[in-house]
Amino acid sequence: MLHLIWMFLIGIVVGAIAKWILPVGHIGWIMTGVLGIVGSVVGGFIARLFSAPAPGAPVHPAGILLSIVGAVIVLFVYRFLGFAV
Repeated sequence: MLHLIWMFLIGIVVGAIAKWILPVGHIGWIMTGVLGIVGSVVGGFIARLFSAPAPGAPVHPAGILLSIVGAVIVLFVYRFLGFAV
């Protein structure tokens, strides 16, 4: 349970940084956390396209940076589809 809370808190930070880089209309702190988590999944996918993490490593070394990049990509798609004002 603590892992999920920690993941959500990091998601809020990542989502807030992504919203600062690519502003969108108002989305609440829950959706900011979800944005950060989805951005982390997208960033992890991008990282695995270029190199696999070391065997037994729980995370990819470029985790936070690529999570932010993934969240910015998600925000771009969100704006492109017309959900944001």
